[in-house]
Amino acid sequence: MVAFALKAHFPRSIELEDARSVVDGALRRETELAKARRMHFERVCKTFEQQLGMTSDEFMQQFEAGTLGDDAIYFTWYAAKRGLDIWNHKLLILSGVTV
Repeated sequence: MVAFALKAHFPRSIELEDARSVVDGALRRETELAKARRMHFERVCKTFEQQLGMTSDEFMQQFEAGTLGDDAIYFTWYAAKRGLDIWNHKLLILSGVTV
């Protein structure tokens, strides 16, 4: 487990619990947004997997090896898979944060 401190500067009139609640709410909303974005890219990748008969991981290996060609559908799938990977990573980070 890795821990880090959050440094915040508020006017003295702000109660610590109020600040904690606002930050916690922001993190929860960002986590929900990350889940929604991940689900979107996951659905797009599943559609391509069904259409083209391979997993997204298999596709990435072949795409990056240059064995698939230059059809536009491959670039769209590549973008969706990268989006899925990015939002999985962000969600992993956000899921580990507590306030």
